[in-house]
Amino acid sequence: MSQPDPDWTADDIVAHLKALRAPENLSGMARFGINIATALGIGNSDLRPLARKVKRKHERALMLWDSGIREARLMAAFTGEPKKITIEECRRWAGDFDSWEVVDSVSDLFAATPFWRDLIDEFATDEREFVRRTAFAMLAWATVHLKKEPDTTFLNYLPLIEAHAGDPRNFVRKAVNWALRQIGKRSLNLHGPALALAQKLTASANKTTRWIGKDAVKELTARKTLERLSARTMPKT
Repeated sequence: MSQPDPDWTADDIVAHLKALRAPENLSGMARFGINIATALGIGNSDLRPLARKVKRKHERALMLWDSGIREARLMAAFTGEPKKITIEECRRWAGDFDSWEVVDSVSDLFAATPFWRDLIDEFATDEREFVRRTAFAMLAWATVHLKKEPDTTFLNYLPLIEAHAGDPRNFVRKAVNWALRQIGKRSLNLHGPALALAQKLTASANKTTRWIGKDAVKELTARKTLERLSARTMPKT
């Protein structure tokens, strides 16, 4: 097969992935909670460079997703086009979610769509564990990547975090915690309100809520976090 390039089809990519199959990695992936039912055992150190070579292509990403193969679905996330994917396609992909790592990779793509706020609101109310995780993974990614978005956008999501901080399911609570920490680390303006919410959660009678609060407080009060926030506010010379 030729070297990877933007002209590769979904079938070319899947064939290449199968050639890279590494079953010796599957047990290690499973230990990290990755669903290996359709996995080939290929890590991101191989998938990310491949995605850069084949570039983004919306229709091909849809076909990669439909293959059902773990690595092909990650490639769909890495090479999908956020301005071309539709909200219905996002909903369809979300209905297929069965692994936290796929959720987190696809959430990065979804967070770059024009309708990301609608998806967060919709997915947060969804009772399916991986779909609800998607809402908060998207929020975490949006907080990091959407540099031009005003801080008030993320300030307004703190009540949503509080509302779902009691969800005891492992993959939801970790994403809620992730979103809260990322909001608090985005800027000094957001640090105070996020820390205040985290401290409030530590006083909850709910075990999950307390864990989310305590873990967030720990990171938001860490010296490295405070130093990075201070450095961002210092005038450039």
